[in-house]
Amino acid sequence: MDMIDPFGRSISYLRVSVTDRCDFRCTYCMAEDMAFLPKKDLLSLEELDRLCTVFIEKGVKKLRLTGGEPLVRKNVMHLIRQLSRHLGSGALEELTLTTNGSQLSRFAAELADCGVKRINVSLDTLDPDKFHAITRWGHLAKVMEGIDAAQAAGLHIKINAVALKGFNDTEIPEILRWANGRGMDLTVIETMPMGEIDADRTDQYLPLSLLRANLERQFTLTDIPFKTGGPARYVDVAETGGKLGFITPMTHNFCESCNRVRLTCTGTLYMCLGQEDAADLRAPLRTSEGNELLSNAIDEAIGRKPKGHDFIIDRRTNRPSVSRHMSVTGG
Repeated sequence: MDMIDPFGRSISYLRVSVTDRCDFRCTYCMAEDMAFLPKKDLLSLEELDRLCTVFIEKGVKKLRLTGGEPLVRKNVMHLIRQLSRHLGSGALEELTLTTNGSQLSRFAAELADCGVKRINVSLDTLDPDKFHAITRWGHLAKVMEGIDAAQAAGLHIKINAVALKGFNDTEIPEILRWANGRGMDLTVIETMPMGEIDADRTDQYLPLSLLRANLERQFTLTDIPFKTGGPARYVDVAETGGKLGFITPMTHNFCESCNRVRLTCTGTLYMCLGQEDAADLRAPLRTSEGNELLSNAIDEAIGRKPKGHDFIIDRRTNRPSVSRHMSVTGG
């Protein structure tokens, strides 16, 4: 029952935003004074479980929970434990999540107990003052405590860092050595024009082609075919013995191999991160106790998946490419 889009791509990866709320306010992601969705608009945990299960029945093999910050959703571990049954049955190959790390010290052991093998932790700097400045509300020591707890629980961690000109571009080598030195891969990501923020993205934007050229003055980088199911292109780093990934939606998009769709906490399905077109799955979910209407709605949506996104960051384009913030769709 594989889901095939109009361009012959098999959709096997679902990213689910379980909440748009976050305990950080990262400057490239959110405005400081964010208006979040009222709780009444959110799908219940039981509804999220049902939706995910239908997608798994239709061929999804990899499920990633995101936010906002997924671990601030009340009782989210109940949902994760429910979803883990699909790992036990073999229907799902991987259940994972992306987190800012702030809650990991509380939940790492239970995540491992639920069958989660690896997680992504977003971390843009190792400087405590810069960390507090970029997150506005976050504290680096708490994240480091969470990373320690996750590694102690046996979780494999990949560090995600958004490359920001004038903020962390010169710090990326240090982050790479630190991450690889602790057995963690690092992925660097270009900032994306999603939602109104307080900063000017043209001042933040750093092409990863330029970052890679700078890194190659210090490191020997060798392209490898390694994949984790997402859009990163990986290299081996000879000097550290680890891996470095590049996610380049702006300079070298990865749309030709896109196998992903994104579900929001309100039941809206986005077939492309960089397009506004979406499908309402909440209505068919709640209209019927059976899943036929829901399954048909998913099929119709996959049939509209576009070839790629239209992200632009330049001085002539002052508006974001899409109006919603990354925290709505899920990172």
